[in-house]
Formats: sequence, C-alpha cells, structure tokens
Amino acid sequence: MLLKDKVALITGAASGIGKEIAMEYAKQGAKVVIADLALAAAQAAADEIGKAGGTAMAVQMNVADEAQVDQGFADAVKAYGGIDVMISNAGIQIIAAVVDSTLDNWKKILDIHLDGAFLTTRAAMRAMIAGGRGGSIIYMGSVHSHEGSPLKAPYVTAKHGLIGLAKVVAKEGAKDKIRSNVICPGFVRTPLVEKQIPEQARELSISEDDVVKKVMLKDTVDGEFTTTRDVAETAVFLAAFPSNALTGQSIVVSHGWFMQ
Repeated sequence: MLLKDKVALITGAASGIGKEIAMEYAKQGAKVVIADLALAAAQAAADEIGKAGGTAMAVQMNVADEAQVDQGFADAVKAYGGIDVMISNAGIQIIAAVVDSTLDNWKKILDIHLDGAFLTTRAAMRAMIAGGRGGSIIYMGSVHSHEGSPLKAPYVTAKHGLIGLAKVVAKEGAKDKIRSNVICPGFVRTPLVEKQIPEQARELSISEDDVVKKVMLKDTVDGEFTTTRDVAETAVFLAAFPSNALTGQSIVVSHGWFMQ
C-alpha cells in the first residue's frame, strides 16, 4: 500500500493510461479522483474502483477550461481533504504534416496539453501548499518530449514543453515539498494510438502493419509496445518517492526507443 490515504487527481482517467494509473493507485491505497471530459465515463471508472474495494470519485473536467479545473480541484479537496498527487494525463493527437496543418488544430493540441497542464498544476500546487504536506505532480509526456517525428508538430512541441514546465515547478515547489516529474512512454496501444495507425498509413502511403513495425516500434530494442501497466507502475514509483532527490526529471519508459 505505497499510496495509502494519499489523494490523487488524474486527468483523462476514464480510459487508457489514465484509467490504468487510477486503478493501480487505488490498489495501492490512494483515494482517486477521476477527472475527465466525459463525466459518465469518469463515473463508470470510479464505480469500477469502488466495486473492487477502492475509494474514488468522478469530476467533469475540461482541462483547458479554467473554471472547470478550479471547481474540480475544489470538489476533490472538499471530499477528501486535500491533494497529494496530480497527474496531468489528458491529451489528444492530430496527424498532419506542417504544411497541411491548421492553426485551429495547432491551438487545440496546445490548449489541452500545455494550457491544461498549467491550469491543473496551478490548482494542484495551491491545494498542496494550503494542505502543508507537500505532493507530487506528474506530467504524461512521451518519447516525443525528447524526439521528433513527422506529422506531429504540435504534439511534439507540447510534449517538449512539459519538460520545461516540470523543471520550473520542481524549483518553485521545492520549499513546499512539491516534486514534479515527467513520464515519457513510448507507443502504448491505447485508442489514441490505434487511431494513429490508419492515419499514418494514409499519410505515408504504407500499410498499417508497416506503420507499427517500421514507424512506431522500429527504434525499440525488442519491437514491443509499452503497456499501460508499465506506465502505471512508473507513476506509483514517482508518487511514492519520499524526497526531493527525484524531481525535475523525465523518466523514459519506451523499450529503449530513446535512451538518455
């Protein structure tokens, strides 16, 4: 029970990586706040945790909406007495070459990944400082926080930006015992990635099988996808780490795709 009685708010937690982290946190004793754009899906995930013996609640949260973010955190603090862990995980992907991209799509991705990270970070830090017990802020980055790939300019830009934000938060939060780190997974076969396979196949004029083998997994050491379980276990480790010795860092979980 590495996270016993810790309160963890996770964005985009109704599915995919976020849901896996929420489930694992609950198993480790955390009280979990499922924050998601889709309230019904968030409630279903919270109910699933409850049926398994854990503690969870759902809040509706568009991470790019300042009022919704602040309200969601206020509801979590009211229900559970504070915030100990915040995971900025909500994200989207749009595949297009730079020359074919639109400003609207550029802004949409940065709004969710960067504006959302800022708004949830600010709310989390305010709650953690008020609570006086420190905390851990974890950003869901990507190998694309370090590497570039064709057709993903706004996504790569946003994921690089999360590392900069984490470094600033690590320095500003240290006096209040607030740590910040970035998890950088390789390709995880979530619905977000499944959607990219046919999109990239069309853009690159190759088969879907070649997208997987020759684009997504070509630089891994074993040709394997990272799993949601891999990411969740890393998130537990970072949340449970006992001191500021590990802060301002990016942890790459990618089957060797990127090696620091």
